[in-house]
Amino acid sequence: MAVGFVLIRAAPNYEREVYYKLCKITGITELHPIFGEYDFITKIEVEDFDKLANIVVKKIRTIMGVLDTKTLTRTKF
Repeated sequence: MAVGFVLIRAAPNYEREVYYKLCKITGITELHPIFGEYDFITKIEVEDFDKLANIVVKKIRTIMGVLDTKTLTRTKF
């Protein structure tokens, strides 16, 4: 199993829209608004790193209003 924590920066005034779109993505098991350089942190749990990368690149980064992401990963034993 692959686990990733993704920090997400949203454009001003897009935070709410980004939040609701993130809520709909399969594989995201936790979503928390945060303060500081990034606006959200998500926890993603999927079968392998290819699926994790697919969620980040094709689903999260394509949301209108997402400016930047940073992904931290680990393998769950």
